[in-house]
Amino acid sequence: MQASVAILLIVAVLAANLPFLTPRLAGVLKPAKRKHFGWHLLELAVLYALVGLFARLLEGRSAPVHAQNWQFYVTTLSLFLVFAFPGFVYRYFWTKRGA
Repeated sequence: MQASVAILLIVAVLAANLPFLTPRLAGVLKPAKRKHFGWHLLELAVLYALVGLFARLLEGRSAPVHAQNWQFYVTTLSLFLVFAFPGFVYRYFWTKRGA
């Protein structure tokens, strides 16, 4: 496995779990009360796009960038959601309701 692929996978796993591990919006802003599940989904979408841009940058450095169809994006989104599962379980099943 190339180093860039390993780095990309590590970044993707960390980015997918980040929204569930911190109570702050985007890791910076403190919400008024609790962070609603909709904020988690929005952060996941933004982080998915950022990881995708990072992957495109890594691919562009090593080879010509290939055009992708919708099937590629559905597959990578599904993989990103699988990566986010441990953070989701930690946030909603292992912590107390009020936390």
